[in-house]
Amino acid sequence: MSRAANPICVALDFADEEMVRSTANAVAPFAGVFKVGLTALYGAGTDLVGDLAKDRPVFVDAKLHDIPAQVEGAMTSIAELGASYVTVHAAGGFDMVKAAVGAAGAGLEVLAVTVLTSLDDAEVDKLGFAGTTEDGVLRLAERALDAGAHGLVCSPLELAALRGRFGDAADLVVPGIRPAGAGADDQRRTLGPREALDAGATLLVVGRPITAAVDPATAARRMLESIAAR
Repeated sequence: MSRAANPICVALDFADEEMVRSTANAVAPFAGVFKVGLTALYGAGTDLVGDLAKDRPVFVDAKLHDIPAQVEGAMTSIAELGASYVTVHAAGGFDMVKAAVGAAGAGLEVLAVTVLTSLDDAEVDKLGFAGTTEDGVLRLAERALDAGAHGLVCSPLELAALRGRFGDAADLVVPGIRPAGAGADDQRRTLGPREALDAGATLLVVGRPITAAVDPATAARRMLESIAAR
C-alpha cells in the first residue's frame, strides 16, 4: 500500500445495510477507502463489500483470530469478496498469520492488528502483557511481519516506535483518529489526523467523528481539508 492521495478510510459501522450504503454515498467524495467491520459484516452482510469495491478500495475489518486452518478457510472466502485489505489478530501467532497471507492471494493485503486502541497501559497490564503497551505492539508487529503480513494496525501513539524499528517495511493503518474537539468515545490511545500522518501513518481509519456527525459529508470534507493544510 503506497501512501494514498486520500488516506481517509471511513468506517461504515452500521448493522443496517441502507445506513451503510447511504453513508458511503454521502462521504464518497471525501473518502479514499471504505471500511466494513464486524457490525456491518454480521448485520448488513458480506454482499455489500463487492458493491462498495466497485467504487473504491474496501477494507474488511474481520479481525480473524482462530487456529490456522479456520483462518485459512475464512480468508479463502473473504478473498472472493473483492476487498483490498483484511485484518487478522497478530496475537493469533506466526502460523495463523502465515496461513492467512497464503490464503489471501494476490491483491488482498493482510493487516495484523497489534493492540486494540480501546486498551491503555493499565488494561494491558491487567491482561498480563509483559512491559508497556508499546513493548507489546513491537513484539506482535515483529512476529506478524516475519509471518508475511503486509502491514499493521496500531494506535497512533506507536507510530514513531514502529517506524523506528521497521522503517518503511510495513504499512501502518491507524484507528483511534480524533480531530480537535472530538470525544474519545471508547478509544484510549488517540491522536489527530494530521499528527498521525506526520508520525508515519499510511491510512487513517475514522468512524464516529464522521459517521455520527450531524452531517457526515461535511465532517469528512473538513477532515480531508485539515490533512491537506500544512
